[in-house]
Parts: sequence; structure tokens; C-alpha cells
Amino acid sequence: MRKIIAGEFVSLDGVAEAPETWHMSYFTDELGAAVGSIMQPEMLLGRVTWTGFGEHFGPLTDDPMADGMNTTPKYVVSTTLDSADAWQNSTLLGGDWVQRLREIKASDGPDIGVSGSLTLVRALLAHGLLDELHLMVHPLVVGKGAKLFPDGTDGVALTLLRSSALSSGVLHTVYGPTAG
Repeated sequence: MRKIIAGEFVSLDGVAEAPETWHMSYFTDELGAAVGSIMQPEMLLGRVTWTGFGEHFGPLTDDPMADGMNTTPKYVVSTTLDSADAWQNSTLLGGDWVQRLREIKASDGPDIGVSGSLTLVRALLAHGLLDELHLMVHPLVVGKGAKLFPDGTDGVALTLLRSSALSSGVLHTVYGPTAG
């Protein structure tokens, strides 16, 4: 069975929106390796993250990161897109995305990584589809912005699988579903 593994940058106050505006001073080779361990041979993205990544990386050439992003197979969860043709190697899961993901997880193949896509991560947890949630908890309070788990989010029990403190003060915590 394939796993779905999500990774998120979050602040101490739970903000996960626009990490590019607040996390770069904490980015080290050590954090880069932790992020790299989350990246998988296939990606699962929500519409907003897929659109943003596609607009940024899609037109770039001769850039190792862009080349990797562009050639990676991508699954897109959206109920509003008609197609996923705007960025190469993308497959739109469409309206019954939960069932489609259950089928994909049950098939042979590599694990699937999720980056960003806060709404999607919450939905994956709610549907019991997320196998690992990696949080890179940054030692700062952002004070405003979308949170990974905003007020009113339905509760989901998680189990700490492992954790480590990075030299920059970032905590890399890994959670999985609680059995039972």
C-alpha cells in the first residue's frame, strides 16, 4: 500500500500561510535534508498550491528544482478545475477525489508527497487518507495568516512517530494516525 506523506512549515502560533515570507532565516542544509526526506516520487496538491507551483516552476528551464517539479507526476484535487493541462505531468482527480485516492493508495507504486495545500491536508486527515504529517515548527510567532488548523477544525487524534530538534531551532515532528 502506498503512503500519503504531507509536510508543512508552521510557526509556534500555527500559521502555515506564506512561509516564504517568514521561514527563510531558519533554512539550513539540515532543514533542506528534512524537507527532502518528505518529497516523494509523486505529488498530491490542492488547486491553489498546484496553480501557484505550476505558474512558478512550469515556465522555468535549466533549473534543477524546476526540472524536478515539472517532471514529477502530480495528482490535483479540485472540484472547480476542468482539466490539469496547464502544468505537465498533472492528473486531475475531480469530484470523487476521496475514492480515487483510496484506489491510488491501494495500487502498486511509490509514496505520494503533499506540500502546502492546507485545505487538502485537513481533508486528508478528516477522511483518514494521510499516513504521515511532518511539521517543521519554526521558533517564531507570525501573528497573522492562515493556520494549518484554524478555529472550528474538527478534531483528529494523531500519534507522535518521531521528532528531532534542528540546529536552527526548528522542530521536525512526524505524526501518524492514532490506531483505534
